[in-house]
Amino acid sequence: MKNILYSSFIILFFAFHTSVNGQSQKQRILITSDGEIDDECSMVRFLLYANEWDVEGIVTSSSQYHWHGHKWAGDDWIDPYLEAYAEVYPNLIKHSKDYPTPHYLKSINFLGNVESEGEMDSITPGSTHIANVLLDESDDRPIWIQAWGGTNTIARALKTIEEDHSDKMEYVAGKLRFFFIWEQDDTYQSYIRPHWGKYNIPTIICDQFWAVAYQWDKIMPQDKQNFFKSDWMKSNILENHGPLCSLYEAYKGGNDKEGFIAGDAKSKSDFRSEGDSPAFIYTIPTGLRSLESPDYGGWGGRYIKVRENTWLDPVPQADYKYPEGRWYTQTAWGRNYMRNDYPKNLDLMNAYFKPITRWADALQNDFAARADWCTKPYDEANHPPIVKLNSALDITAKPGSKIKLNAKGTLDPDGDQLSYSWWQYQEAGTFKGNIEIPNAQKQNTFFKIPKNAEKGENIHIICEVTDNGTPMLTRYQRIVVTIK
Repeated sequence: MKNILYSSFIILFFAFHTSVNGQSQKQRILITSDGEIDDECSMVRFLLYANEWDVEGIVTSSSQYHWHGHKWAGDDWIDPYLEAYAEVYPNLIKHSKDYPTPHYLKSINFLGNVESEGEMDSITPGSTHIANVLLDESDDRPIWIQAWGGTNTIARALKTIEEDHSDKMEYVAGKLRFFFIWEQDDTYQSYIRPHWGKYNIPTIICDQFWAVAYQWDKIMPQDKQNFFKSDWMKSNILENHGPLCSLYEAYKGGNDKEGFIAGDAKSKSDFRSEGDSPAFIYTIPTGLRSLESPDYGGWGGRYIKVRENTWLDPVPQADYKYPEGRWYTQTAWGRNYMRNDYPKNLDLMNAYFKPITRWADALQNDFAARADWCTKPYDEANHPPIVKLNSALDITAKPGSKIKLNAKGTLDPDGDQLSYSWWQYQEAGTFKGNIEIPNAQKQNTFFKIPKNAEKGENIHIICEVTDNGTPMLTRYQRIVVTIK
């Protein structure tokens, strides 16, 4: 009973979609970025997915790597990307009417706290915008605030709310969801946790992102490497896909901007780095239901609750102890492994990064389809299948029960042929035994709950559907069976 109540609490806490009159609504997203080269790459992908969310703000901030006078991309680094978006916008809306207008995106682009690493004394246009969005009581939906760089501009916004609207702190905290790519300054530990920790704001801090950062060619499984190599990148993203994709910074050789030595296997025009992309990839509605709880797992990784309200990367060592403070380049397991231990214990590395690498081919194909949307008419591009199941997504059943799996309602917008794969997401479930699914490649099948499954345990079954379009696109649905 305790496990069931806890799972229900987490699902309500993270709330993938709110519902009004039975209609699901988009996630609200606000990003902060330090303009590093991989942020610029991430921005291209982010804008291609802007139809999937209600984008509430794009704010430039500093980090431990970038600030005024130190490897700074410029206060206006994002302007060329927004201009390029404006050029491809007329074609993008042929594929989805939900793309925000270029004018709107420019209106929510602000400069935050950028004078130095962790600076949060100054009230800036960016911090003011974040505070205003959070204080706005006309929209009570949760809002995911992402730090692609430091958390200092977010911290300044929260400090303004604490100083000027202390009576609104609980209301604001109730809407907040954090996703940080490392803690790239100390303001989460020095200000946000001490002053806002009592509100238990759901917080994900990611180190798995290194799988798609500068050392991806050491981390990605060999069978997925071609989706990041020069030939794939040039034909699917860099060439003949319009002005936005042409801004994408591919690998150019030598050392990258941060001084990390690029892998020997890289060649010109290879994928460079999108270390910040998991922050928004996590919120793409793929059907994996990953926002219902960070330990469900999805395209943006899988996370476990480590302390208080904080979710970090699962470390595949039974005796591992997480640091009490910052999760960042000096303490995060993956970064330390790549710095100090690689290529020893590759099984540990593969397990650690698997929550992201397992989806890499589907993720890159989806990226390629979005690039096509920039230049091709609707009937010449591919669009993802819509997966529908003829059963509840949450089921309670006894050991030994037969669970029917039926995806008969699934369809493809382009009329493509669909292939099916039912599989157990073992890491996400609390039942750690194997589930056998006969005819797992069929649209309809079943499985039996093992008799040794215990009350309160759960089993996660994924229905993965891929079309035969170009590129092939994949979507999902997840069934969670709780043992009674």
